[in-house]
Amino acid sequence: QVQLVESGGGLVQAGGSLRLSCAASGRTFGSYVMGWFRQAPGKEREFVSCINWSGSSTYYTESVKGRFTISRDNAKNTVYLQMNSLKPEDTAVYYCVADSMLRARMVIAAEWHYWGQGTQVTVSL
Repeated sequence: QVQLVESGGGLVQAGGSLRLSCAASGRTFGSYVMGWFRQAPGKEREFVSCINWSGSSTYYTESVKGRFTISRDNAKNTVYLQMNSLKPEDTAVYYCVADSMLRARMVIAAEWHYWGQGTQVTVSL
């Protein structure tokens, strides 16, 4: 079992930055693939990014490439999402996700086994 707790959301002006953190329980954190999804009001959950167990491979949805960076610290059982140059369209609830393996359909929400409760990110004009 893995429990995920997100933090770091908030209100920021367009062009600003936020860093989300996701603390995970469990002794096997280092073996899990970690990621982030987001859900804006009235929209489906959208894949944002994920990172493999060692941090050597990262993946991003096109709309955040060059602005967001995912990283992990296995010693702290924590994964991060550094978000720069934020835009109003980044406004959403951001969810931390985890799974035991990197799946081909990583962008599909149903493919991820563990989910956090979410943290709100609001970007104002």
